[in-house]
Amino acid sequence: MTLYKAKAEAGVLVVERWILAALRKRTFFSIAELNEAIWELVERLNRRPFRKLPGSRAELFASLDRPALRPLPAERYSFAQWKLATVNIDYHVELDRHFYSVPYSLVGQKVELRYSATTVEVLHRGVRVASHARSYQAGAATTVSEHRPKSHQRYLSWTPSRILSWASRAGSATQAVADSIMKSRRYPEQGYRSCLGLIRLGDRYGQQRLESACARALKFQACSYKTVKSILETALDRQPDLDPGPAPEPLLHENIRGADYFQEREEDLHAD
Repeated sequence: MTLYKAKAEAGVLVVERWILAALRKRTFFSIAELNEAIWELVERLNRRPFRKLPGSRAELFASLDRPALRPLPAERYSFAQWKLATVNIDYHVELDRHFYSVPYSLVGQKVELRYSATTVEVLHRGVRVASHARSYQAGAATTVSEHRPKSHQRYLSWTPSRILSWASRAGSATQAVADSIMKSRRYPEQGYRSCLGLIRLGDRYGQQRLESACARALKFQACSYKTVKSILETALDRQPDLDPGPAPEPLLHENIRGADYFQEREEDLHAD
């Protein structure tokens, strides 16, 4: 190790003497100009004969190093970063507020994201399971059809108008909830997952129960997939609505001063 270190330090010393020292008093006005001057001196140094050995550095490179060189990679080196993530229940992982799909069998699993300026790779236990073009659209999703469960793939052709049309067949309350979900997002597409979740709830519990659950959600102004799902799971849609009763009358007492009292006092102070 000491021998190799000494050779490396000797090489640095040669460069300092034949390149840095030669350029120390020159002024350059661009990186390109400086690189050109360095290249000329490097060529001259490599062609300079050895003092104690036959040949030159250029000749040794041509005879020893060049035959062992491999071709350059087909693609330029791309700087990448890594991030740990957990696959969400919708078989997507999040990176900079954008969502990328992975095979649905990995739901709940820990994965690694290797991402560059142009690509996002998802690795599970060292094996790449998904690759996507990098997207910087916040709140949107990049989804590969093959990553979806078979039960989800039949909904790929659904559009906002088709979703609302289906919801209207289930009932006015279901349509109102779906429409509210769409309008609550910056882009309607961001509400697709929640609305498709309503469709699956209708398949599971029946459209009649879904309509009742949506009506209850509307009454409490909680128009979301999670709320409707919770109502159905707990069978609240089958329970009668609780009548809150008449609003309580205001409490009157001689020691309680209302807003009128303070308004009169303020007017008296201004009059004074």
